[in-house]
Amino acid sequence: MRLLHTSDWHLGRAFHRVNMLDAQAAFIGHLVTTARERAVDAVVVSGDVYDRAVPPLAAVELYDDALHRLAELGVPTVMISGNHDSARRLGVGAGLIGRAGIHLRTEPARSGEPVVLTDPHGDVALYGLPYLEPALVKDQLGVAKAGHEQVIGAAMDRVRADLAERPAGTRSVVLAHAFVTGGASSDSERDITVGGVAAVPAGVFDGVDYVALGHLHGSQVISERVRYSGSPLPYSFSETDHRKSMWLIDLDAEGAVTAERIDCPVPRPLARIRGDLDDLLADPDLAAHEESWVEATLTDAVRPDDPMARLTDRFPHTLSLLFEPRRTETEPDASYAERLKGRDDHEIAEDFVTHVRGAGPDEHERAVLRAAFDAVRTDDVVREVAR
Repeated sequence: MRLLHTSDWHLGRAFHRVNMLDAQAAFIGHLVTTARERAVDAVVVSGDVYDRAVPPLAAVELYDDALHRLAELGVPTVMISGNHDSARRLGVGAGLIGRAGIHLRTEPARSGEPVVLTDPHGDVALYGLPYLEPALVKDQLGVAKAGHEQVIGAAMDRVRADLAERPAGTRSVVLAHAFVTGGASSDSERDITVGGVAAVPAGVFDGVDYVALGHLHGSQVISERVRYSGSPLPYSFSETDHRKSMWLIDLDAEGAVTAERIDCPVPRPLARIRGDLDDLLADPDLAAHEESWVEATLTDAVRPDDPMARLTDRFPHTLSLLFEPRRTETEPDASYAERLKGRDDHEIAEDFVTHVRGAGPDEHERAVLRAAFDAVRTDDVVREVAR
């Protein structure tokens, strides 16, 4: 059976100030064309269809167009909700839409109910695990501790129990939206940390033939059977080195996996350039980036006059301008923003306690801080769902 694995469309999202709707529409066209030309048996979409719980109308219209085109093509599609989606909104009409071959899986309690497709070698059961926010789904899944590994493990127990009741030789695919240990993140993914932990071990998915992951925006191979497709378009300059693609997955009669990367159309390459302004404007080696979306970091000791206007004369698609001036030995080593770079909310809070008290928090105080940040993040998720 041949599957086309994609995720993290983030319909409605912009790239800095650039509206990405046309690029997202071009990707949908590419997806449909690939499904037709490569004789795909099913499309799997592993969450974050939209960029927010209440997407703009234009994004909803594009989603509707995608569903109609896939249904007309006659290619079954299995789709789960991600942490950016409103599961309840995305799942509206799932029963009716399923009759057209578009199978929406947005309910945690139904993780063990597969979409079953058949090829000449027998059945393939596709299980959709929507994004599982631990504090919101732990009771539904019957787990005591609200952690990512616990709730995903409970959902996978349901998958394995259902699979054990199916005929011998049934192949299996799981769609999941999670941060799996070994994956590399980027700046454009929303934090899903709970209790200081975001990642789950890949072993939680043991027992199935292929795991189609979403959430991380870079295409990645955790193992031959566990892969991220990544987002089809860039959403931050941290993705400059990404190759945007989908996975074309073939499952043979025994469930062995063969994978091929299918490149996605990207409107412009990304470039990060760094140096003094005059050097950037004169460097012939930067000619290749003159039509790219550019993030420029200026290192001039004194901020130059009108830097954005001067940059856009050469690099007209400059979208981000940063300043990291060279410092002398008598100047502070780093700005406040630089000192915070790469540090999460928990670490910043602990540093603040150390600064004002002269000693860092003890284990009990760290637990209180983690609980407070988790509660705020969970409240944000609840508000998004309720909107």
